Amino acid sequence: MSSNQDPRGTASSPADEGHTPSPAAPRAHLRVQKVRPAYRQVADELRSQIMRGVLDPGSRLPSESELTGMFGVSRSTVREALRALASQHLIETRRGVQGGSFVAAPEPNKLVDDLGGMLGVLVATPQLGIGDLLEARLLLEPAAARLAAQRADPDTIDALRAAAEAPRDSRDPSGFVTHMDFHTMILMATGNLMLTMMGQPVSDVLRTRLDRASVAQEQWDQVDTCHLSIVDHIANGEAAEAEEVMRNHLLDLRDLYGETWRSQDRD
Repeated sequence: MSSNQDPRGTASSPADEGHTPSPAAPRAHLRVQKVRPAYRQVADELRSQIMRGVLDPGSRLPSESELTGMFGVSRSTVREALRALASQHLIETRRGVQGGSFVAAPEPNKLVDDLGGMLGVLVATPQLGIGDLLEARLLLEPAAARLAAQRADPDTIDALRAAAEAPRDSRDPSGFVTHMDFHTMILMATGNLMLTMMGQPVSDVLRTRLDRASVAQEQWDQVDTCHLSIVDHIANGEAAEAEEVMRNHLLDLRDLYGETWRSQDRD
């Protein structure tokens, strides 16, 4: 290779020798890869900025044309990404002169409702069954009962006892709805919002997928007795006992729920 040729095999002129080329013009740092759909990458980046507080609730996102330039994608890709964020209640779109896409403060209730709906769809498929849901409860709720015994204040304990002793609605003779409400209140009594959000969608699915009419009344009476026992242990600050009774209670329910699960074949 001659001294007048660069490593790429391209001849260089004497004027180029010893001359440092000018740096290339800077390019937008938000670039998408071809590994996943582009709209998902755009949505993920914006979601990350929202969750990290880079984009505060109420702040306005750049316009569609600005986002197109920032990410190096088409306007249709940006719109698809914004639709994905809106479906997750992370942004809201306003029309008019002052309109646009604005960051929304996440609302736990909406997120839980959405998760419950998606979980309800999933349990209608072979990938997820009653055993998976009950196993998740068995890991979550005994620990929640322990935390409730350690943390619950007198007002919370009174609310738990009222839930355990709630009279049955004539429209729901089994008392199943109040039973599920009791379990939700145990999660809330931990003071940990994440635990409540994790457990609520499972409860929502069980409400709709169990054949409550096939359960004998004596079995529901036993459920009431267990709930009162759990409250007593929580009220006395007996964390280990509350955890154990809740675990045994859920093990009993596992067999009961397995018998009354509305499978696709039976619907």
